[in-house]
Amino acid sequence: MTDLWAEFKYSAYQAFRTIVPDEHHRIPITWSNCIYPVLCYAPFIFMAYLTRRPDTYPIRLLLLPTTITAILVAAYRFTWTIPELNVYNWGQCLFAAVAISKSLEFALRREGMLKIGESRPGVKKGKDKDTPNGNANGHVELAEQPKRHPFIAPWFYDAMEVAHTLRGIRWKFGQGVHIPKETRPIEPSAFLRATFFSFIKNFLLLDLLESILKLFPGVGHPLGGTMFYSELSPVTRYAISTLIHMITGTAILSGFGMVYDLITLFAVGVLDSSPLSWPPVMDNPWRSESMHEFWAKNWHQLLRQTFLVFGGYPGKWIAGNIGMLFGTFLASGLFHECAMYSMGRGYDHSATLFFGLQGPVLLLERLWKRVTGKRVGGWPGRLWVYFMLFVCAQPMVNAWHRRGLGGGMVIPPFLSPTRLILLPLVKKLLKSRQ
Repeated sequence: MTDLWAEFKYSAYQAFRTIVPDEHHRIPITWSNCIYPVLCYAPFIFMAYLTRRPDTYPIRLLLLPTTITAILVAAYRFTWTIPELNVYNWGQCLFAAVAISKSLEFALRREGMLKIGESRPGVKKGKDKDTPNGNANGHVELAEQPKRHPFIAPWFYDAMEVAHTLRGIRWKFGQGVHIPKETRPIEPSAFLRATFFSFIKNFLLLDLLESILKLFPGVGHPLGGTMFYSELSPVTRYAISTLIHMITGTAILSGFGMVYDLITLFAVGVLDSSPLSWPPVMDNPWRSESMHEFWAKNWHQLLRQTFLVFGGYPGKWIAGNIGMLFGTFLASGLFHECAMYSMGRGYDHSATLFFGLQGPVLLLERLWKRVTGKRVGGWPGRLWVYFMLFVCAQPMVNAWHRRGLGGGMVIPPFLSPTRLILLPLVKKLLKSRQ
């Protein structure tokens, strides 16, 4: 029996390493093979298509193992080997984790993925009660369909929409998600113009902050380094680490905005998507007066459903609402850390600890309200939020920088106004004053 168990463990390990190989067995991404990771997502798109078709539940369940395996192969078997591009390994594994969570939801939702007001995919509630396909005269009233692009097949448009929607605007799973108030005009041409200027602003800010990060020793190296410089006095050390931490956080925010603006320009300008489908990606997180307000409203909600699928729903099944709260944040921590593992620097569960801490933090805020009768808020609440974000989160950001996040190439140097123009001008000015 012992030999059988050892053989089973060995076989399971070998199967795992076939899908997620050791670093030295991974395949470098080149121009000749870069199509293969893309093709690995074909089962995922097919499952997205199926989840918008009735009576496909059995085939979706059968397709799930193949879909997850293909996504893991795309994320972990193919790798970027140039040190400056190592950060792309992190990005592709974050994307893979989102795709896996959506695959689980596609497969396990018996009714498929429904929009608000639908009883079955594409069918409004109350219009299909008399017969399987419609009412007594055979008529089926379809739910409101997305605007159809003249060059894109409707089935493909539908599949791509459900595959890429994250907040679930107008979808059943997205009910209750906070959507920031739109500040841009809704008329398409004016909306595109405002989004373009927002993209330029976020691009320039991200370029500036990324270029500044690369000036810090260690942090700006592709192989990584700590932002806590031990040779400095404690006060100076933590002042510099806080500065690096704040630059990193602001760069992440501007990066979110830049990528979202670019996708919005493509979706609305090329695919004729409605501007109403692309509200702002987040509110102002710096004005939060409690961690509940920060996580529920002011921070982006793009990964909310991902964390619910991985941790929230299982946690609720195990321990009710408390389990759902703890499971959601634990899933968030593991989500960030398992993706960072792809950068080849091992594990460091600082992110898992930080996000896992948020469950008890939100419970403390509920306890405060129960004891005092008042919500956490005002300037004390804002200081509480800043303590969590600027002090407690520093070990997590340091763990990212030690593994090369700050040294990764986000904006190529030949596209960087800061590195092409601003930094040379500053250096020339400093030399002239010497």
